[in-house]
Amino acid sequence: MTKSRHINAPRFRWTPEREQMLRKLYPDMPAQLVAQALGCSLGPVYSKAALLGLHKSAAFLASQLSGRIQRGQRDPRMTATQFKPGVVPHNKGVPGSTGLHPNCRATQFKPGRKAEQARNYVPIGSHRLSKDGYLERKMTDDPALVPARRWKPVARIVWEAAHGPIPPGHLVVFRPGMFSNVLEQITVDRLECISQAENGRRNAPTVRHPEVARLIQLKGAITRQVNRITQQDTQKEPRP
Repeated sequence: MTKSRHINAPRFRWTPEREQMLRKLYPDMPAQLVAQALGCSLGPVYSKAALLGLHKSAAFLASQLSGRIQRGQRDPRMTATQFKPGVVPHNKGVPGSTGLHPNCRATQFKPGRKAEQARNYVPIGSHRLSKDGYLERKMTDDPALVPARRWKPVARIVWEAAHGPIPPGHLVVFRPGMFSNVLEQITVDRLECISQAENGRRNAPTVRHPEVARLIQLKGAITRQVNRITQQDTQKEPRP
């Protein structure tokens, strides 16, 4: 295996002549043949066709070139895997035959699942810790809600009990340095209601980790230099 020299193929550039050829060929020819005629890969063909709003013609979609399965079609690629007249499926008349294979049985519901659900059930008012470490309380058993929606953060419950509904675009958070997932310690004086924009600014990596901010600035400087050099090399290439 040879080591890459980081030499990329020249970018395919669309000219008015190439666009005109694409408009003429794309509706009635396979995309692979259109790409060969233009001297590019399939990616630019599909991207430009979508940008120009080009579609395959009805005649092309009705032909064998489209690769679509059609009634009475005799394309060898399709007839080779079709059921032949008189062939009887191996599982005909066998009830539950899809469950006979060990791989099917491994993922089937087992007897007694209702009892298992009963063992896992917790009543309304129970508490749990979310994956982020926040204390939540079960509020309902409504089957119309997914299980995760049946729980509500205790911090939000405490805030709403003291101040009413949370305004749209806002959320309840702990004041800096006052986070807790102990029920008795989640009090109104530890909480505040802030906008989602403010929450994003507080939790931005550049704010929480100054070292990350410096690395992002360095990465941006490197990216700009790479783009400048690449653009200069592209301008030097002869146009087709």
